[in-house]
Amino acid sequence: MNRTLTLPHADGTLAPFTLSEPRAWAKPAAPFRKRVAYAAAHVVADPRRDVDVFTENAIDWDSTLAYRRHLWQHGFAIAEAMDTAQRGGGLTWKSAQELIRRAQAESNAEGGAIAFGAGTDHLAPSPSVTMDEVRRAYEEQVGYVESVGGCLILMASRALAKAARSADDYRTIYGGVLRQVKQPVILHWLGDMFDPQLTGYWGTSDLDEAMEVCLGVIEEHASKIDGIKISLLDAQREIDMRRRLPKGVRMYTGDDFNYAELIAGDDVGYSDALLGIFDGIAPAASAALQAFDRGDLATFRDVLEPTVPLSRHIFKKPTHAYKTGIVFLAYLNGHQSHFRMLGGAESARTAVHLAELIRLADAAGLLQDPELAIARARGVFAVAGIS
Repeated sequence: MNRTLTLPHADGTLAPFTLSEPRAWAKPAAPFRKRVAYAAAHVVADPRRDVDVFTENAIDWDSTLAYRRHLWQHGFAIAEAMDTAQRGGGLTWKSAQELIRRAQAESNAEGGAIAFGAGTDHLAPSPSVTMDEVRRAYEEQVGYVESVGGCLILMASRALAKAARSADDYRTIYGGVLRQVKQPVILHWLGDMFDPQLTGYWGTSDLDEAMEVCLGVIEEHASKIDGIKISLLDAQREIDMRRRLPKGVRMYTGDDFNYAELIAGDDVGYSDALLGIFDGIAPAASAALQAFDRGDLATFRDVLEPTVPLSRHIFKKPTHAYKTGIVFLAYLNGHQSHFRMLGGAESARTAVHLAELIRLADAAGLLQDPELAIARARGVFAVAGIS
């Protein structure tokens, strides 16, 4: 059995790489007990349909929903219609509505936990946008999610970042939305490394000041907030914030660089998780969380820590291109029949980047069928002139 393929390196050279024996990962028999864990799920494009990839969506619904079942089988709740699903980066609000409707129906049928992103991405973030338009945009999306019986993740708003003139504008918008929601929501503070259009969120570019504004909103509306996911890639800032959250409000780590230590926690507290990387590392992350439930911290670390270099590579700058690595990993593992993405985003990473992803995924035990992975990788690299 040949498990060797030729991979490019950053210095322009090519070298053979032999994949390891596949690792078996046990699926959980019951929900995780000690941590809440959401995996932000990607969507699978349908390359058989002829659409304008820059303005229209062609989605393979069967494969997209099958991937949600894969995540549920490994014990994860799903964060749906988020940035991992290319929300605001290829997935239109019209398609997001269909995704929300279909995924909620699948959740009802499978009994899998799910929550949905609601934001303002159907409102263009132009200088002429008004605060009233931002409010109505949030209300439209929140109303849609609630109309299908879904739980809410209140996403950051590019339009609000453009329209707001002060921290008070954020307090007004979030307060108005939170007073109307039917059940507690998860807030999502997405850093500008993920989306440069969110620079200065909460009314200031000073992250310490921004945290004070965000904490003030949470404290005022704590009964309407299940938790907050912060994606700032700053472990200490997350720890500082979680220590100040009101009782009963969770911290969901969105730190795809430092999640292992943040989930493990310290003597004062811990973070639950809502992570894009869980989409790609679900089998290993599930095994780690199962070990954590058993009190086996050594196995938790032994399994999860090798995934961190992979995650840091997938989420390296430009961070918003991380979806390409997530989809490539799903393709290598046979979860979809092609390496195509909405908006042509499969081109957002180089062959050298994808080659290093293969090495790191192999080291973490995340290539489940080496022969399949090699065959598929060879096809991708052949397009780049590497054989």
